[in-house]
Amino acid sequence: MLTPVEDGPAIVVCNTCRFSADAREDDQGRRGGAVLAEALTEARAADPRYADIAIQQMPCLFACSEHCTVHLRAPDKVGYVLGRFAPDADAAQAILEYAVAYAASEHGKVPFAQWPQGVKGHFIVRVPPAGLVVES
Repeated sequence: MLTPVEDGPAIVVCNTCRFSADAREDDQGRRGGAVLAEALTEARAADPRYADIAIQQMPCLFACSEHCTVHLRAPDKVGYVLGRFAPDADAAQAILEYAVAYAASEHGKVPFAQWPQGVKGHFIVRVPPAGLVVES
């Protein structure tokens, strides 16, 4: 059931997410999560600033009411689940830009002023790392 992956900053993409709030798949039968994973992989390969951010995929993050979801995580940092993305290059760019700032942060908190416009309004939940909780 579980597959080992690299333990570092990562964007875990739900590759079975709906294409949009209204459509399960695009006109070619592709799920939005799979299309977003492809866009993230292409954007990562095109820019060396993103080299340290892994793109990992899994079926269903159980955030089904929020299409095109990703889980941003890194060891000993607060993680975040974001969703409601269009599965396209603009969303991939914004997610990766945020991931770079996230990876550089001490505990996973990125100042709002550094958030790319494309991630604002997309946060669903934050998840404390194992053995820790967030202080106020």
